[in-house]
Amino acid sequence: MTIRLALLLIAAQLCAQDRGAILMEFQGFLSIPNVASDGPNIRRNAEWLRQAMERRGIKSQLLEVAGAPPVVYGELTAPGAKRTVVLYAHYDGQPADAKQWKGSPPWEPSMRGGSPMDPETRLYARSSADDKAPIMAMLAALDGMKQFNLKPTVNLKFVFEGEEEAGSGHLGRILAANKRLVSGDYWLICDGPVHQTRRQQLYFGARGVVGLNLTVYGAARELHSGHYGNWSPNPAVMLAHLIASMRDENGQVLIQGFYEGIEPLSETEKRALAGAPDIDAMLMKELGLARTEGRGVLDVINRPSLNIRGVRSAGVGEESRNVVPSEATVSIDIRLVKGNDPARMVELLRRHVEGRGYAVLDREPTPEERLGHPRIATMKVSDAGYRAVRTSMDLAEAREVIEAVKRLRPDVVLLPTLGGSVPLAIIEDVVKAPMIGVPIVNHDNNQHAANENLRLKDFWNGIELFRALFMMETAK
Repeated sequence: MTIRLALLLIAAQLCAQDRGAILMEFQGFLSIPNVASDGPNIRRNAEWLRQAMERRGIKSQLLEVAGAPPVVYGELTAPGAKRTVVLYAHYDGQPADAKQWKGSPPWEPSMRGGSPMDPETRLYARSSADDKAPIMAMLAALDGMKQFNLKPTVNLKFVFEGEEEAGSGHLGRILAANKRLVSGDYWLICDGPVHQTRRQQLYFGARGVVGLNLTVYGAARELHSGHYGNWSPNPAVMLAHLIASMRDENGQVLIQGFYEGIEPLSETEKRALAGAPDIDAMLMKELGLARTEGRGVLDVINRPSLNIRGVRSAGVGEESRNVVPSEATVSIDIRLVKGNDPARMVELLRRHVEGRGYAVLDREPTPEERLGHPRIATMKVSDAGYRAVRTSMDLAEAREVIEAVKRLRPDVVLLPTLGGSVPLAIIEDVVKAPMIGVPIVNHDNNQHAANENLRLKDFWNGIELFRALFMMETAK
């Protein structure tokens, strides 16, 4: 029996069997709250996952350092295998405000739509897509293979992190302490969405990220706007001018040196981008946008970006008062591409603010400092983040994965870089192995937001994809 025929037979069996068993186990996993700071529930997640892996014959254990969520590690050896493949995903999720969720709370999974056989049925819960879905799909893929007495053709190692959404602050230490265990020929990063056209995609890098908060100050206290408006400097207005000086209306960042040092794309990567679907018009319609910034979404994600993720000053709406605010704060994230150093990008922003006449501190100003500077600001890095990483598509390992996926999904989309950020740099610093992104979830899954969901068709497709990867033909 060829590998392709075996995969088709397993897929047919999955369609005929009761998919409810897979979903029931998955919903049990999703019912455990999984915010990284919630130590007891994170450990419940880790133990649930360890036991689920053991039931499938995966030798597993918890990898730990003090004060950190454990990494759940597993390995499944394939006799005679020439490759060892490490699969990464994370079992923690973003915090959730139950008041913002509609229909069901974040950790009470609910199905909406038709039956599990209906491709448009969706499963709603926190981490239903980001990132418990690929973990469950891997386990289900092994179950299906066992029914046909099929074995992996590669050695499999599993690394499931418990604090990715909190910045992966301890991941490097855990990997370094267990370097022999987590070594492999390459890593498959099973985070992120499929292409917006619903086609399977592979990504070969991810942008880095660094986050910071910038506060500017006016008077030492809020002032009556009638008595002091347009006399006392208004920090909300000051901040608005400062933000406007950082980027233009088309999204071009105006900070000196911001686009310097970028590692150019290879000819292979340029051809991959040229062959990717043009999705701007589709996304504009889906998102209700009459215009966009930049020269297209594929161009934008291969360049660094500066995003304003929130602004706060005094009150608005029912909380508004007739005052001149005393301070104003903006929260910024900078997405990085290969060649950008996170600390350097923060320093460029600091210099830009200083160039606008501000004394920039890393703490609250003293009364004396307020009197000594016409413009004063506090700048604090909130998320030190990590740099961008990109694996060459020309590597033998990359071609191996591409061919394995193309046998199942011939129209796969290849992208040099994922728009979002994944801790590839932290992994690369320890294992020095190529990393390739293999996402399975729908692009419109509301990740990080209320009403996160998983389109079941993508989930079933993901199970098939992992089977193909577990049984791929290797060159080595």
